Amino acid sequence: MQARNTGGPGGRGLPRRTLLLTAVAGVMTAGVPLPSAAPAAAATTTSANGWPLATTGIATLPVPGTAARVSLLEGDVSTVLVHVIRRFHYEVQEVARHELAGHRPAAGLTGHTTNYASGTAVEIRPAAYPQAAAGVLFPPQLAVVRDILKECGAVVAWGGDLRRPHAAHFQIAVRPGDPRLRGLARRITGWTRAPGQGAGVFTVGA
Repeated sequence: MQARNTGGPGGRGLPRRTLLLTAVAGVMTAGVPLPSAAPAAAATTTSANGWPLATTGIATLPVPGTAARVSLLEGDVSTVLVHVIRRFHYEVQEVARHELAGHRPAAGLTGHTTNYASGTAVEIRPAAYPQAAAGVLFPPQLAVVRDILKECGAVVAWGGDLRRPHAAHFQIAVRPGDPRLRGLARRITGWTRAPGQGAGVFTVGA
């Protein structure tokens, strides 16, 4: 026989089990916070190389010596990457009008490709050099790419050196404010202003 609470008027009341369950529920509601859903992960605000994702400061620039244009972060970044494109065009393979891909929205980008969303990376002839394709450059072409990287010091990195190669990809490899970027951009600007220097200039016997 179920026990009843006889403390109420007339000895009639709620069953003891009902009272206990009601009390426990009251404690849980009033005194013990219920688990809450985990907070959503913060949206990424920088690309893989540490640069802010850009919606301003992007310019679509001509590449001298070609019919191509490319969207990049304006300033030292674009000075360096346009120089890389020009050397590639003159010394590795000609770049046609629609064979450059630069800045684009971050949606869907992962890993090194997020650098396009900060305007700090470019694809040169991506259809000819798709991701994961190895051996797409002949040895003399590869030697020129190595020379471009050497000229740029540690400021520029090449996707062909990734574990999953991406030979079309070149990016700024230093973070914002690194003095090496400013120094390289100034040297390139000096070369473009001086006769007989810069991309597209060949020295006999070099």
